[in-house]
Amino acid sequence: MTLPPAPPQPTSTAIDHPPQGNQSACRLAWPFQDPDLDPERRIDNALSLMTLEEKIDCLGTNPSVPRLGIRGTGHIEGLHGAALAGPANWAPKPPVPTTSFPQAIGLAMTWDPDLVRRAAAIQAYEARYVFQNLRYAIGGLVVRAPNADLGRDVRWGRTEECFGEDAFLAGSMTVAFVRGLQGDHPRYWMTAPLLKHFLANSNETMRERSSSDFDQRLFHEYYSATFRMGIVEGGANCFMAAYNAYNGIPCTVHPVLKHVTIDQWGLDGIICTDGGALKLLVTAHRYFPDLAQAAAWCIKCGISQFLDQFRDAIKQAIEKNYLSEREIEQAVRRNFRVMIRLGLWDPPEMVPYASIGAEAQPRGSDASSSDASSASACHARDPWLCEAHRSVAKLLTLKSIVLLKNEAGALPLDRTGLKSIAVIGRWADQVIPDWYGGGPAYRITPLQGIRAKVGADVTVTHTTGEDAEQAAKLARESDVVIMIVGNHPTCDAGWAKTISPSMGKEAVDRQSLELDDEPLIRRVYQANRRTIVVLISSFPYAINWTQQHIPAIVHMTHASQETGSALADVLFGDYNPAGRLVQTWPRSLDDLPELFDYDLRHGRTYMYFTGQPLYCFGHGL
Repeated sequence: MTLPPAPPQPTSTAIDHPPQGNQSACRLAWPFQDPDLDPERRIDNALSLMTLEEKIDCLGTNPSVPRLGIRGTGHIEGLHGAALAGPANWAPKPPVPTTSFPQAIGLAMTWDPDLVRRAAAIQAYEARYVFQNLRYAIGGLVVRAPNADLGRDVRWGRTEECFGEDAFLAGSMTVAFVRGLQGDHPRYWMTAPLLKHFLANSNETMRERSSSDFDQRLFHEYYSATFRMGIVEGGANCFMAAYNAYNGIPCTVHPVLKHVTIDQWGLDGIICTDGGALKLLVTAHRYFPDLAQAAAWCIKCGISQFLDQFRDAIKQAIEKNYLSEREIEQAVRRNFRVMIRLGLWDPPEMVPYASIGAEAQPRGSDASSSDASSASACHARDPWLCEAHRSVAKLLTLKSIVLLKNEAGALPLDRTGLKSIAVIGRWADQVIPDWYGGGPAYRITPLQGIRAKVGADVTVTHTTGEDAEQAAKLARESDVVIMIVGNHPTCDAGWAKTISPSMGKEAVDRQSLELDDEPLIRRVYQANRRTIVVLISSFPYAINWTQQHIPAIVHMTHASQETGSALADVLFGDYNPAGRLVQTWPRSLDDLPELFDYDLRHGRTYMYFTGQPLYCFGHGL
């Protein structure tokens, strides 16, 4: 399949701006405004002009100083698209649509880092567009993505956010995502990727106070490897510390922040807390007696940004001599380095990404003629409506689909020989966003995709399956049955709640691997043996009966705006699926070690799993 053109992205290596001699210097109020000055000297000057109060303010997520005209930017989420809409309580009001790709675990199932890089570049472009376009002017340029944690246990509630269980594959995807978010300009970044959550943060149960314990070998070869690759190979300069402890020390104040990520890997940018983590050092971990000491040690150990209330604690730490102004300056310096790389301290005409969202074409683009045409189209309207962006979303979705089973020529379906199709499932006419996803301008549901594919000559009837007998009756009366089953990505419930023990999300780990819809699958299969199961899920399920009896099983993840069109292409033979699983699928909970056991050698991942898996890591027909 021919790749669609890359998203418009100004990447000229030339810095086209007026000479900065004495004439230019006369227009500068302070040296930090001089883009030709060494960045460290610019920061030195800025810090010398700032009050202590302003320095403390710059420990927050928008390090700016309005009095001096120093610009900063805040954070946005963006695991599979710029999250400027969606179900989360942090989404802007009114929401802004953006291109929505499959969940991160689905991106990994493509095994195609270059395509993932292109998706991340689209995400960065749209984040810049919304941030700089005066019709929107919201969001931020620090993107909390990718999630470089590893999916070592399929019960983990946030499995869908990661790139799987293999450190090298996940690290390769992390590098690709980082490079896409940053862009390829030698001086400026399109956005700043902020990896999360360092380190070994793959249990939601008691995450505020649990400790992930393992030896140095697992630290270097597994749990930190994805972060190292993202920082050292990808060039990421920001990450978020995790809630949990590592070998008994909370990650927010762990010595590895400085001794490994800064001293060994060379990170000199943002290290931030997770939301509420400062308070949890006192209330959950009970590692410090008060917030002043907790805040002081955060700064001393490498934290440069707080996501929660911190100002009073920092001021108390200074008053009690727990913390010096010099230490605050060192932290603020790291935040400022990122702002400079984003071009926020420089004249817009110097920064190639500063024109994104303006009416004019990006300056200095070295794009090919096809890319230039795509850029023109994107600048004629909002970029998430552009064919180039939509095409990448479609291709990613196609390449993420895994054919788990196909026997007796069950797939592909021949639409010319069909008169009636039953589509059964409560999620069949939905594309459900997840917590850290956005809201696309359009969604193609499985039902819509199937109907569009077969046209008016084939009767397509849908039922949710809530009435099993009605579903069985429809199955008997139809030539073929397509069952859409799986989970709800936000569990269709409030915070830390779920409608089923087999579902999970942030703050909720899974208590079961059983598929709630499997009894319905049995009933429908009894009525019509020509049944195909499509599992749309955030994580693996122990679908043992389904694997044994159903002739064809397709797996894909949630949230892509092209879910239905891609699925229909696969079901009816217009695309040959080649996705591969990125986790070992166990047959039972009994095959797994205890959730809090972080020693892989006790039976985790394809490297040490001792059971007979339902599907192996890398499986896909």
